[in-house]
Amino acid sequence: MATFNGVPLSVLDLAPVVTGSTPSTALANTLELARLADDLGYRRYWLAEHHNMPGIASSSPPILIGAVAAATSSIRVGSGGVMLPNHMPLVVAEQFGTLEALHPGRIDLGIGRAPGTDGLTAHALRGSSDPRLVEEFPQHLAHVRAFLSGEWPDDHPYAAITATPGRGADVPVWLLGSSDYSARAAAALGLPFSFAHHFSSANTVPALKLYRDGYQPSAAHPAPYAMVAVSVVLAGDDERARWLAGPMQLSMLRLRRGQPGPLPTPEEAAAHEFAPAELELLAPFLSGQITGGPDTVRRELEALLERTAADELMVVTTVTPHAERLRSYELLARLLP
Repeated sequence: MATFNGVPLSVLDLAPVVTGSTPSTALANTLELARLADDLGYRRYWLAEHHNMPGIASSSPPILIGAVAAATSSIRVGSGGVMLPNHMPLVVAEQFGTLEALHPGRIDLGIGRAPGTDGLTAHALRGSSDPRLVEEFPQHLAHVRAFLSGEWPDDHPYAAITATPGRGADVPVWLLGSSDYSARAAAALGLPFSFAHHFSSANTVPALKLYRDGYQPSAAHPAPYAMVAVSVVLAGDDERARWLAGPMQLSMLRLRRGQPGPLPTPEEAAAHEFAPAELELLAPFLSGQITGGPDTVRRELEALLERTAADELMVVTTVTPHAERLRSYELLARLLP
């Protein structure tokens, strides 16, 4: 198994679409990276749900999960995550029940509360702007879990519904978050928790403390289990890694300005001179990114583990060319503490 200091390593993939390329190429790259991660012994391969972003092809995690699971042999495959306000609970239970039936013992269901998109696109997904769709997250989460377990209160009308496939499926449910809300919810429900350090690094340690301090043991998870998602760009040396990290930084800047687009090339990013105000806007993202050669990445990962005591690290590496992305994950899997 791929580990760092004894901590399992996993992969988070957004299926990046590069300038001048296509979603088809991005998805082919996803399958190639998944096969490499499987061969290298990464524990999980999760796909993130995003919408209305020309640079991200992972808008349909269940479909991609099926494709990745079919292309690999042992790695666990899941959602990082399903944005629950965009989906009805029964549909989620049936989709992941189907995936588990096809790939027994290999499917994870990571669930998030955010829409994963802008307000207009969220309306197009849901057919409504009703804020109660987000406010009802706890109830919808409970329904997903009940459809999977078949355990309903005796008087609940949905007790008459059998999710097929779904009921009885061995699909671990995770909560994902970037704030206190999901940390508290995961603790109260006794669920494993994945925190988005890669874009909310200032909140990581406080959220994990809330999660661990408030954890209520459950039958499936008697102890808390915290995974930290971190952006890592690893290359032969620091200079090369910084050059490869440029496109993601420029892409994030455009997203923060409401101008999402394809992932720039390193040449595009190198030609952009970041103004002080732009660097300030990017500061929360840059503070959660680990970029460098082996010595730098090793040192910063050790520091991250010391701060967070993470039980698992989920690594997102969004670079181009694709060969450099593959190499970053390969170097990481072989990085000695």
